[in-house]
Amino acid sequence: MVDQEDVEMKMALRHDSQPHESPEPKRSKPRDSSGGEDSQRRMQRELRAAAAEKRMEAARGTASAAGSSVVGSGKGGEVEQQRVAEGQSVAAAAATATEVENVESVGDVNVQELEGASIRGKGVFGVEGMQSTSGISDISLSVLEADELFFMIFGNGVSKDVLSQWTNQGIRFSDDPETSMGLVQHEGGPCGVLAAIQAFVLKYLLFSPEDNVNAAHHMSNLSMRRLPINEFVAADIFSSLSEEKKSRALVRSMCEILFLCGRGERAVIVSLNSDGSDSIKSANRSEDEVIAEVFGGLSVESGADLQKVLRVHTCTSFPTAIKRLEAMLPVFRSRMGALLFLISALLSRGLDNVQEDRDDPTLPLVTAPFGHASQEIVNLLLSGSAVPNVFDGKIDLGSGMFVKGLTTPVEVGFLTLLESLNYCKVGQYLKCPRWPIWVVGSESHYTVLFALDTKVQDENEFEYRESQIRRAFDAQDQSGGGGFIGVEGFHHVIRETNINLPADKIEHLCSTGFIVWSEFWQALLDLDKSLGGMKDSTGHMGRKVFDLYHFNGIAKSVVNGSQALGNESPVQRPRITKLRVSVPPRWTPEEFMAGPDTRDSGNSGEVSKPAPGQHAPLVDCIRTRWPRSVCNWEGDAPSIV
Repeated sequence: MVDQEDVEMKMALRHDSQPHESPEPKRSKPRDSSGGEDSQRRMQRELRAAAAEKRMEAARGTASAAGSSVVGSGKGGEVEQQRVAEGQSVAAAAATATEVENVESVGDVNVQELEGASIRGKGVFGVEGMQSTSGISDISLSVLEADELFFMIFGNGVSKDVLSQWTNQGIRFSDDPETSMGLVQHEGGPCGVLAAIQAFVLKYLLFSPEDNVNAAHHMSNLSMRRLPINEFVAADIFSSLSEEKKSRALVRSMCEILFLCGRGERAVIVSLNSDGSDSIKSANRSEDEVIAEVFGGLSVESGADLQKVLRVHTCTSFPTAIKRLEAMLPVFRSRMGALLFLISALLSRGLDNVQEDRDDPTLPLVTAPFGHASQEIVNLLLSGSAVPNVFDGKIDLGSGMFVKGLTTPVEVGFLTLLESLNYCKVGQYLKCPRWPIWVVGSESHYTVLFALDTKVQDENEFEYRESQIRRAFDAQDQSGGGGFIGVEGFHHVIRETNINLPADKIEHLCSTGFIVWSEFWQALLDLDKSLGGMKDSTGHMGRKVFDLYHFNGIAKSVVNGSQALGNESPVQRPRITKLRVSVPPRWTPEEFMAGPDTRDSGNSGEVSKPAPGQHAPLVDCIRTRWPRSVCNWEGDAPSIV
């Protein structure tokens, strides 16, 4: 059995280290893109971790001589010992250990023997630890580390209102049939955490085949396939979801995010010392009721409070983490759920690594004075790194100073109203994720935008050409993201992308000594395709029509501008809005507004002007992804606040 496990592990490692064939939808590169040497080290670490697990299994036979003891009760401990003695796989033992929670081995096996068990990310954490036979390490934070964690999240002088927001938000699905797939938010603040989890939940509900957790682990490593839309989408897809399917999607989403933060090597899952397990077994009440009672008087106002109540579990396999999360769902549904998940993600990444990701590690991750989740929190949950910016790569500010953005493709993306206001530039990694799902940011709130069909991500001829030219232009941009290049760089772009602009156009663009992207791109749009430009008089190049859906989980922003009638307040519940999006052909704005009569009459039927669009701040966000798009919807405008 042990030999068979070795074979399976090596096959899995070879699978993860080899490039995967690209599926039909947009896909990411493997997350570890650091090269062959790093990949080799990662393989060696995983083999060492497996060896450590096997040493622990073998050590059980001589536990007394080694000074180890088995902490258990009655039949549960005997069942666990029997399963390990019979040579069951570590994954099978993990499943049993989840059911028999009190079976743990304490002794001479150091928690840090498992690669990634240190929750700092660097150095050794001074903790009291226990290593279960299932491969789950169970540790407590020291007061010093709990203070560091609390300060990292909230900073000094955090208000009671902000603490209340973050300690009174569970991870719960909506009771409304129309939005039953959505997570509900009752207070401001943790929406960044909920929106990121929601994005991954939608990924699993819409695009993931039903399979076992072992296959789910490989899917988290970018081997999921696209299913035809008619296999998983029906008119009532959300209203017909079962609680079991939603819970399964939630658990898999949380597990994927935590392993993403842990670089695929570990998932740190934070629980509370008193989770009500004994009360659940002895009382004829639901788990949620018992957990609510246990946590009813809990107050978290300092690092010392965290140290008293937190237990930290490190899982090094996907199936083990799935089992643990399933068992802990009532805890995450409780009022502490959002904060516990954020802490889990931070510890999965490692506190030192989180601080290195950031441009300014002195600022709290929860922003003052309103307690909103920072962009670093959102980026951590979407990409696994707590970088503060949304552009691709990093920008050199000179003198060895850099500001950091994303360095790898992502599964689900991000759009923001701030880009439409020219406060930032979202890079291609976040703007074009593997799946058509985006967290949407405004000045004070995070929501989710998604499509039911991956084809909205497909590049047509025009978009492919635009991306190609933009990448070449950005590669020559030495302005720190200013959007302009020098004459020499401009000529390099023209040669690299085979642009055949007339000499007088090139001379005009170069007349000032530098070339601005917007002027260069408009010159291409103004010039007909037959003359070397991008203009397509037939209108076939660049036109799209598709549907998007927007979900706002906060229960306070359902009806925009509604007034209470008499003493009655407006209905407050999460809301989903369907938008019809039409992306016009990329001729000049003047030609588009003039209507089809100014263009080729033979094709006027195919390029007819769409209905006048409606406007809301969400439309401005959508236009950062699909410029000049026109959006329409029924009923109240979608709200991103």
